[in-house]
Amino acid sequence: QLKKLKKQKRLLEAQRLEQRTNYDLEMMRETGYCHGIENYSRHLEFRKPGEAPYALIDYYLHPVKSAEGGAKQFNGARDFLIFVDESHMTIPQLHAMANQDRARKETLIEYGFRLPSAIDNRPLTFGEFEERAPQVIYVSATPAEEERKKAGKKYIVEQLIRPTGLVEPSVEIRPTKNQVKDLIEEIKKKVKKKQRILVLTLTKRLAEALSDYLAEEGISSQWLHAEVKTLERPQILKNLREGKYDVLVGINLLREGLDLPEVALVVILDADKEGFLRSETTLIQTMGRAARHLEGHVILYADKITKSMKLAINEVLRRRKIQARYNKLHKIIPKPIIKEIRDWPFASREKEITSEFWMIRDEKLLEKEMREAARNLDFERAAEIRDLIKKIKTAK
Repeated sequence: QLKKLKKQKRLLEAQRLEQRTNYDLEMMRETGYCHGIENYSRHLEFRKPGEAPYALIDYYLHPVKSAEGGAKQFNGARDFLIFVDESHMTIPQLHAMANQDRARKETLIEYGFRLPSAIDNRPLTFGEFEERAPQVIYVSATPAEEERKKAGKKYIVEQLIRPTGLVEPSVEIRPTKNQVKDLIEEIKKKVKKKQRILVLTLTKRLAEALSDYLAEEGISSQWLHAEVKTLERPQILKNLREGKYDVLVGINLLREGLDLPEVALVVILDADKEGFLRSETTLIQTMGRAARHLEGHVILYADKITKSMKLAINEVLRRRKIQARYNKLHKIIPKPIIKEIRDWPFASREKEITSEFWMIRDEKLLEKEMREAARNLDFERAAEIRDLIKKIKTAK
Protein backbone atom coordinates (compact mmCIF):
# COMPACT_ATOMS: atom_id res chain seq x y z
CA GLN A 1 0.00 0.00 0.00
CA LEU A 2 2.90 2.37 0.76
CA LYS A 3 4.38 1.72 -2.69
CA LYS A 4 1.00 2.40 -4.28
CA LEU A 5 0.57 5.72 -2.47
CA LYS A 6 4.13 6.85 -3.19
CA LYS A 7 3.73 5.92 -6.85
CA GLN A 8 0.66 8.16 -6.92
CA LYS A 9 2.80 10.89 -5.29
CA ARG A 10 0.52 10.95 -2.25
CA LEU A 11 3.35 11.33 0.22
CA LEU A 12 1.23 12.72 3.07
CA GLU A 13 -1.10 9.70 2.98
CA ALA A 14 1.88 7.31 2.76
CA GLN A 15 3.58 8.95 5.76
CA ARG A 16 0.33 8.89 7.74
CA LEU A 17 -0.24 5.18 7.05
CA GLU A 18 3.35 4.18 7.86
CA GLN A 19 3.40 6.18 11.08
CA ARG A 20 -0.01 4.88 12.22
CA THR A 21 0.76 1.23 11.45
CA ASN A 22 4.21 1.27 13.08
CA TYR A 23 2.75 2.92 16.19
CA ASP A 24 -0.02 0.29 16.41
CA LEU A 25 2.52 -2.54 15.99
CA GLU A 26 4.68 -1.06 18.74
CA MET A 27 1.66 -0.78 21.06
CA MET A 28 0.69 -4.40 20.38
CA ARG A 29 4.26 -5.59 21.05
CA GLU A 30 4.51 -3.66 24.32
CA THR A 31 0.97 -3.88 25.72
CA GLY A 32 -0.78 -6.53 23.63
CA TYR A 33 -3.34 -3.97 22.51
CA CYS A 34 -3.80 -0.82 20.46
CA HIS A 35 -6.73 1.47 19.70
CA GLY A 36 -8.60 0.15 16.68
CA ILE A 37 -7.03 -3.31 16.99
CA GLU A 38 -10.14 -4.74 15.35
CA ASN A 39 -8.94 -3.27 12.05
CA TYR A 40 -6.12 -5.83 12.09
CA SER A 41 -8.51 -8.73 12.80
CA ARG A 42 -7.89 -10.38 9.41
CA HIS A 43 -4.21 -10.81 10.25
CA LEU A 44 -4.78 -11.78 13.88
CA GLU A 45 -7.36 -14.41 12.91
CA PHE A 46 -5.31 -15.66 9.92
CA ARG A 47 -8.19 -15.06 7.52
CA LYS A 48 -7.80 -14.79 3.76
CA PRO A 49 -8.63 -11.48 1.99
CA GLY A 50 -12.39 -11.21 1.53
CA GLU A 51 -13.14 -14.10 3.87
CA ALA A 52 -16.13 -13.54 6.13
CA PRO A 53 -15.36 -12.48 9.71
CA TYR A 54 -16.44 -14.54 12.68
CA ALA A 55 -19.73 -13.49 14.25
CA LEU A 56 -21.87 -14.55 17.23
CA ILE A 57 -23.87 -16.86 14.98
CA ASP A 58 -20.69 -18.94 14.43
CA TYR A 59 -20.97 -20.18 18.03
CA TYR A 60 -23.87 -22.34 16.85
CA LEU A 61 -21.93 -23.74 13.90
CA HIS A 62 -18.82 -25.80 13.26
CA PRO A 63 -17.21 -24.35 10.11
CA VAL A 64 -15.05 -26.72 8.05
CA LYS A 65 -12.90 -26.06 4.99
CA SER A 66 -14.24 -27.32 1.68
CA ALA A 67 -12.31 -30.05 -0.15
CA GLU A 68 -11.09 -27.51 -2.71
CA GLY A 69 -9.72 -25.31 0.06
CA GLY A 70 -12.19 -22.56 -0.80
CA ALA A 71 -14.69 -20.72 1.34
CA LYS A 72 -15.93 -22.04 4.67
CA GLN A 73 -18.81 -24.50 4.67
CA PHE A 74 -21.08 -25.13 7.62
CA ASN A 75 -21.72 -28.82 8.12
CA GLY A 76 -21.95 -28.75 11.91
CA ALA A 77 -24.85 -28.28 14.29
CA ARG A 78 -27.83 -26.81 12.47
CA ASP A 79 -30.55 -27.55 15.00
CA PHE A 80 -31.29 -23.96 15.94
CA LEU A 81 -33.91 -21.48 14.83
CA ILE A 82 -33.58 -17.76 14.12
CA PHE A 83 -36.49 -15.35 14.51
CA VAL A 84 -36.12 -12.06 12.63
CA ASP A 85 -38.56 -9.63 14.26
CA GLU A 86 -39.99 -6.69 12.28
CA SER A 87 -38.34 -8.26 9.24
CA HIS A 88 -39.57 -5.53 6.88
CA MET A 89 -37.15 -3.21 8.70
CA THR A 90 -34.48 -5.68 9.85
CA ILE A 91 -33.64 -7.23 6.47
CA PRO A 92 -32.90 -3.87 4.76
CA GLN A 93 -30.66 -3.03 7.74
CA LEU A 94 -28.80 -6.33 7.33
CA HIS A 95 -28.29 -5.50 3.66
CA ALA A 96 -27.10 -1.99 4.46
CA MET A 97 -24.65 -2.76 7.28
CA ALA A 98 -21.88 -4.26 5.15
CA ASN A 99 -22.33 -1.67 2.39
CA GLN A 100 -22.17 1.29 4.79
CA ASP A 101 -19.16 -0.15 6.60
CA ARG A 102 -17.33 -0.72 3.32
CA ALA A 103 -17.99 2.83 2.12
CA ARG A 104 -16.58 4.26 5.37
CA LYS A 105 -13.50 1.99 5.34
CA GLU A 106 -12.72 2.76 1.70
CA THR A 107 -12.44 6.45 2.62
CA LEU A 108 -10.09 5.66 5.53
CA ILE A 109 -7.94 3.49 3.27
CA GLU A 110 -7.94 6.07 0.48
CA TYR A 111 -6.46 8.75 2.76
CA GLY A 112 -3.93 6.56 4.54
CA PHE A 113 -5.67 6.16 7.88
CA ARG A 114 -5.93 2.37 7.58
CA LEU A 115 -4.42 -0.59 5.73
CA PRO A 116 -6.53 -2.18 2.97
CA SER A 117 -6.97 -5.24 5.23
CA ALA A 118 -9.16 -3.09 7.52
CA ILE A 119 -11.97 -3.58 5.03
CA ASP A 120 -12.26 -7.20 6.21
CA ASN A 121 -13.21 -6.03 9.70
CA ARG A 122 -16.87 -5.78 8.77
CA PRO A 123 -20.37 -7.11 9.44
CA LEU A 124 -21.60 -10.19 7.60
CA THR A 125 -23.25 -9.57 4.26
CA PHE A 126 -26.85 -10.71 4.02
CA GLY A 127 -25.76 -13.64 1.84
CA GLU A 128 -23.26 -14.73 4.49
CA PHE A 129 -25.95 -14.44 7.16
CA GLU A 130 -28.31 -16.63 5.13
CA GLU A 131 -25.53 -19.18 4.59
CA ARG A 132 -25.20 -19.55 8.36
CA ALA A 133 -28.93 -19.50 9.13
CA PRO A 134 -30.39 -23.00 8.70
CA GLN A 135 -33.95 -22.10 9.67
CA VAL A 136 -35.40 -18.60 9.77
CA ILE A 137 -38.84 -17.31 10.69
CA TYR A 138 -39.48 -13.75 9.54
CA VAL A 139 -42.02 -11.98 11.77
CA SER A 140 -43.79 -8.85 10.54
CA ALA A 141 -47.24 -7.30 10.35
CA THR A 142 -46.19 -5.91 6.96
CA PRO A 143 -43.76 -8.38 5.32
CA ALA A 144 -41.84 -7.00 2.35
CA GLU A 145 -41.57 -8.64 -1.06
CA GLU A 146 -38.18 -10.21 -0.21
CA GLU A 147 -39.53 -12.24 2.73
CA ARG A 148 -42.55 -13.32 0.70
CA LYS A 149 -40.35 -14.59 -2.15
CA LYS A 150 -38.01 -16.46 0.19
CA ALA A 151 -40.86 -18.15 2.04
CA GLY A 152 -43.12 -18.86 -0.91
CA LYS A 153 -46.91 -19.06 -0.57
CA LYS A 154 -46.68 -22.48 1.08
CA TYR A 155 -44.75 -21.18 4.08
CA ILE A 156 -46.55 -17.92 4.84
CA VAL A 157 -48.65 -18.11 8.00
CA GLU A 158 -51.02 -15.34 9.08
CA GLN A 159 -51.44 -14.87 12.82
CA LEU A 160 -54.41 -12.53 12.93
CA ILE A 161 -56.25 -13.84 15.99
CA ARG A 162 -55.30 -12.22 19.28
CA PRO A 163 -55.74 -14.07 22.63
CA THR A 164 -57.70 -11.07 23.96
CA GLY A 165 -60.13 -11.12 21.02
CA LEU A 166 -59.23 -7.54 20.06
CA VAL A 167 -59.76 -6.67 16.40
CA GLU A 168 -58.08 -4.21 14.06
CA PRO A 169 -59.30 -0.60 14.44
CA SER A 170 -62.12 0.87 12.41
CA VAL A 171 -60.95 3.31 9.71
CA GLU A 172 -62.49 6.41 8.18
CA ILE A 173 -61.34 9.11 5.76
CA ARG A 174 -62.21 12.78 6.27
CA PRO A 175 -61.51 15.84 4.09
CA THR A 176 -58.55 18.07 5.00
CA LYS A 177 -60.69 21.22 5.13
CA ASN A 178 -60.82 22.43 8.75
CA GLN A 179 -58.93 19.27 9.74
CA VAL A 180 -57.35 20.82 12.85
CA LYS A 181 -60.70 22.08 14.15
CA ASP A 182 -62.24 18.68 13.49
CA LEU A 183 -59.24 17.00 15.13
CA ILE A 184 -59.66 19.05 18.32
CA GLU A 185 -63.33 18.04 18.55
CA GLU A 186 -62.39 14.36 18.23
CA ILE A 187 -59.61 14.71 20.80
CA LYS A 188 -61.97 16.28 23.34
CA LYS A 189 -64.42 13.38 22.92
CA LYS A 190 -61.67 10.86 23.64
CA VAL A 191 -60.21 12.86 26.54
CA LYS A 192 -63.62 12.80 28.27
CA LYS A 193 -63.37 8.99 28.18
CA LYS A 194 -59.80 9.19 29.54
CA GLN A 195 -58.43 7.73 26.32
CA ARG A 196 -55.14 8.67 24.62
CA ILE A 197 -54.57 9.93 21.08
CA LEU A 198 -51.68 9.69 18.61
CA VAL A 199 -51.44 12.31 15.84
CA LEU A 200 -49.11 11.83 12.86
CA THR A 201 -47.77 14.81 10.89
CA LEU A 202 -45.31 15.02 7.99
CA THR A 203 -42.63 17.32 9.44
CA LYS A 204 -40.92 17.99 12.77
CA ARG A 205 -41.84 21.65 12.60
CA LEU A 206 -45.51 20.84 12.05
CA ALA A 207 -45.48 18.32 14.93
CA GLU A 208 -44.12 20.93 17.33
CA ALA A 209 -46.47 23.67 16.06
CA LEU A 210 -49.53 21.42 16.32
CA SER A 211 -48.57 20.27 19.82
CA ASP A 212 -48.19 23.90 20.93
CA TYR A 213 -51.53 24.84 19.36
CA LEU A 214 -53.30 21.95 21.12
CA ALA A 215 -51.79 23.14 24.41
CA GLU A 216 -53.17 26.63 23.74
CA GLU A 217 -56.59 25.03 23.26
CA GLY A 218 -56.34 23.47 26.71
CA ILE A 219 -55.33 20.00 25.53
CA SER A 220 -52.41 18.32 27.28
CA SER A 221 -50.04 17.31 24.48
CA GLN A 222 -46.40 16.51 23.74
CA TRP A 223 -44.42 16.04 20.53
CA LEU A 224 -42.02 13.21 19.73
CA HIS A 225 -39.61 13.04 16.81
CA ALA A 226 -36.01 12.14 15.96
CA GLU A 227 -34.55 15.18 17.74
CA VAL A 228 -35.80 13.88 21.09
CA LYS A 229 -32.95 12.00 22.76
CA THR A 230 -33.32 8.22 22.64
CA LEU A 231 -33.23 7.83 26.43
CA GLU A 232 -35.97 10.46 26.84
CA ARG A 233 -38.46 8.78 24.49
CA PRO A 234 -39.57 5.95 26.84
CA GLN A 235 -40.30 8.52 29.55
CA ILE A 236 -42.51 10.51 27.15
CA LEU A 237 -44.43 7.33 26.24
CA LYS A 238 -44.76 6.45 29.94
CA ASN A 239 -46.16 9.93 30.64
CA LEU A 240 -48.71 9.42 27.85
CA ARG A 241 -49.84 6.10 29.33
CA GLU A 242 -50.09 7.63 32.82
CA GLY A 243 -52.28 10.46 31.52
CA LYS A 244 -49.80 13.29 32.02
CA TYR A 245 -50.40 13.93 28.31
CA ASP A 246 -53.56 13.07 26.42
CA VAL A 247 -52.09 13.56 22.95
CA LEU A 248 -48.74 12.62 21.45
CA VAL A 249 -47.85 14.27 18.14
CA GLY A 250 -45.16 12.56 16.07
CA ILE A 251 -43.87 11.76 12.61
CA ASN A 252 -42.30 8.34 12.07
CA LEU A 253 -41.43 7.07 15.55
CA LEU A 254 -44.99 6.03 16.38
CA ARG A 255 -44.80 2.73 14.51
CA GLU A 256 -43.25 -0.70 15.16
CA GLY A 257 -42.76 -1.90 18.69
CA LEU A 258 -44.99 0.64 20.44
CA ASP A 259 -47.46 -1.10 22.73
CA LEU A 260 -49.80 1.57 24.10
CA PRO A 261 -53.07 -0.05 25.28
CA GLU A 262 -54.52 3.32 26.35
CA VAL A 263 -54.44 4.73 22.78
CA ALA A 264 -57.95 4.62 21.30
CA LEU A 265 -57.51 7.04 18.40
CA VAL A 266 -54.80 7.38 15.76
CA VAL A 267 -55.04 10.42 13.49
CA ILE A 268 -52.99 10.67 10.29
CA LEU A 269 -52.83 14.16 8.80
CA ASP A 270 -52.14 14.63 5.07
CA ALA A 271 -52.62 10.91 4.48
CA ASP A 272 -52.81 11.46 0.73
CA LYS A 273 -49.25 12.83 0.44
CA GLU A 274 -47.53 9.84 -1.23
CA GLY A 275 -44.06 9.02 0.05
CA PHE A 276 -42.13 7.02 2.63
CA LEU A 277 -44.12 8.48 5.54
CA ARG A 278 -47.43 7.62 3.86
CA SER A 279 -46.56 4.31 2.19
CA GLU A 280 -48.72 1.20 2.53
CA THR A 281 -46.35 -0.33 5.11
CA THR A 282 -46.12 2.85 7.18
CA LEU A 283 -49.89 3.37 7.16
CA ILE A 284 -50.61 -0.22 8.27
CA GLN A 285 -47.99 -0.03 11.02
CA THR A 286 -49.33 3.33 12.21
CA MET A 287 -52.96 2.19 12.19
CA GLY A 288 -51.89 -0.81 14.25
CA ARG A 289 -51.13 1.45 17.21
CA ALA A 290 -54.89 1.66 17.82
CA ALA A 291 -55.37 -2.12 17.72
CA ARG A 292 -54.69 -2.56 21.46
CA HIS A 293 -57.88 -0.76 22.49
CA LEU A 294 -61.49 -1.97 22.51
CA GLU A 295 -62.61 1.26 20.79
CA GLY A 296 -59.61 1.53 18.48
CA HIS A 297 -60.30 3.95 15.64
CA VAL A 298 -58.24 5.58 12.87
CA ILE A 299 -58.98 8.84 11.06
CA LEU A 300 -57.12 9.70 7.85
CA TYR A 301 -57.42 13.29 6.67
CA ALA A 302 -57.14 13.32 2.87
CA ASP A 303 -58.75 14.88 -0.19
CA LYS A 304 -58.05 11.88 -2.42
CA ILE A 305 -57.48 8.17 -1.92
CA THR A 306 -53.96 7.19 -2.97
CA LYS A 307 -52.92 3.67 -3.95
CA SER A 308 -51.08 3.28 -0.63
CA MET A 309 -54.15 4.39 1.33
CA LYS A 310 -56.41 2.01 -0.57
CA LEU A 311 -54.09 -0.98 -0.07
CA ALA A 312 -53.51 -0.20 3.61
CA ILE A 313 -57.19 0.36 4.44
CA ASN A 314 -58.27 -2.76 2.53
CA GLU A 315 -55.70 -4.87 4.39
CA VAL A 316 -56.70 -3.55 7.82
CA LEU A 317 -60.41 -4.08 7.08
CA ARG A 318 -59.70 -7.60 5.71
CA ARG A 319 -57.97 -8.54 8.96
CA ARG A 320 -60.75 -6.92 11.00
CA LYS A 321 -63.41 -9.03 9.23
CA ILE A 322 -61.49 -12.27 9.83
CA GLN A 323 -61.01 -11.42 13.52
CA ALA A 324 -64.67 -10.42 14.02
CA ARG A 325 -65.86 -13.61 12.27
CA TYR A 326 -63.61 -15.75 14.48
CA ASN A 327 -64.87 -14.01 17.63
CA LYS A 328 -68.49 -14.56 16.60
CA LEU A 329 -67.89 -18.22 15.72
CA HIS A 330 -66.17 -18.99 19.03
CA LYS A 331 -68.29 -16.60 21.14
CA ILE A 332 -65.25 -14.58 22.20
CA ILE A 333 -65.86 -11.23 23.87
CA PRO A 334 -62.88 -8.90 23.24
CA LYS A 335 -61.07 -7.84 26.41
CA PRO A 336 -58.79 -4.84 26.86
CA ILE A 337 -55.07 -5.35 27.33
CA ILE A 338 -53.91 -4.68 30.88
CA LYS A 339 -50.25 -3.80 30.80
CA GLU A 340 -48.25 -2.62 33.80
CA ILE A 341 -46.76 0.87 33.50
CA ARG A 342 -43.16 0.40 34.55
CA ASP A 343 -40.65 3.02 35.58
CA TRP A 344 -37.97 3.79 33.01
CA PRO A 345 -34.83 2.28 34.68
CA PHE A 346 -32.63 5.29 33.97
CA ALA A 347 -35.10 7.66 35.65
CA SER A 348 -34.74 6.29 39.20
CA ARG A 349 -31.42 7.95 40.06
CA GLU A 350 -32.55 11.24 38.54
CA LYS A 351 -35.65 11.19 40.79
CA GLU A 352 -33.46 10.37 43.79
CA ILE A 353 -31.11 13.30 43.13
CA THR A 354 -33.96 15.71 42.37
CA SER A 355 -36.06 14.87 45.43
CA GLU A 356 -32.98 14.99 47.67
CA PHE A 357 -31.73 18.44 46.69
CA TRP A 358 -34.32 20.36 44.67
CA MET A 359 -36.13 21.81 47.67
CA ILE A 360 -32.86 22.99 49.21
CA ARG A 361 -31.74 25.00 46.16
CA ASP A 362 -28.48 25.79 47.95
CA GLU A 363 -25.86 25.93 45.22
CA LYS A 364 -22.93 25.88 47.67
CA LEU A 365 -24.27 22.75 49.35
CA LEU A 366 -24.87 21.12 45.99
CA GLU A 367 -21.36 21.98 44.80
CA LYS A 368 -19.96 20.49 48.02
CA GLU A 369 -21.95 17.29 47.42
CA MET A 370 -20.80 17.23 43.79
CA ARG A 371 -17.12 17.49 44.78
CA GLU A 372 -17.62 14.82 47.46
CA ALA A 373 -19.16 12.47 44.89
CA ALA A 374 -16.24 13.13 42.52
CA ARG A 375 -13.71 12.39 45.29
CA ASN A 376 -15.50 9.08 45.89
CA LEU A 377 -15.23 8.37 42.14
CA ASP A 378 -19.05 8.41 41.85
CA PHE A 379 -18.86 10.45 38.66
CA GLU A 380 -22.40 9.60 37.56
CA ARG A 381 -23.88 11.12 40.73
CA ALA A 382 -21.54 14.10 40.43
CA ALA A 383 -22.72 14.71 36.86
CA GLU A 384 -26.38 14.50 37.92
CA ILE A 385 -25.86 17.03 40.71
CA ARG A 386 -23.99 19.29 38.26
CA ASP A 387 -26.98 19.16 35.89
CA LEU A 388 -29.32 19.98 38.79
CA ILE A 389 -27.21 23.05 39.67
CA LYS A 390 -27.63 24.22 36.07
CA LYS A 391 -31.41 23.74 36.34
CA ILE A 392 -31.54 25.78 39.55
CA LYS A 393 -29.51 28.59 37.95
CA THR A 394 -31.85 28.58 34.95
CA ALA A 395 -34.93 28.67 37.20
CA LYS A 396 -33.58 31.76 38.96
